[in-house]
Amino acid sequence: MAKRQEEYLSLKDLMGSFIKENNLSKGMQKISVKENWDSLMGNGVASYTEKVELRNGTLYVKLSSSVLREELGYGKEKILAMMNEALGGNEIKKVMLL
Repeated sequence: MAKRQEEYLSLKDLMGSFIKENNLSKGMQKISVKENWDSLMGNGVASYTEKVELRNGTLYVKLSSSVLREELGYGKEKILAMMNEALGGNEIKKVMLL
């Protein structure tokens, strides 16, 4: 059994160390990408979003509206910057709107 530490840790720190120790960062990142997309883009865009997926540094977003896809295509760089900032790194290199 692990030795008890004398200092107190926040829940955020404990969860972070648990995720690192058990190699869960990829799975947690996938959940985080969908949540961040919905919060950053708002309810209007989220309602037309069918799927959000991060694979090999590319963010794939499937939209049900071709008009919205065209409009968001003009702001890919801004979407890229906002999503990377929300994820806390430069995980996303490219945005593909499908």
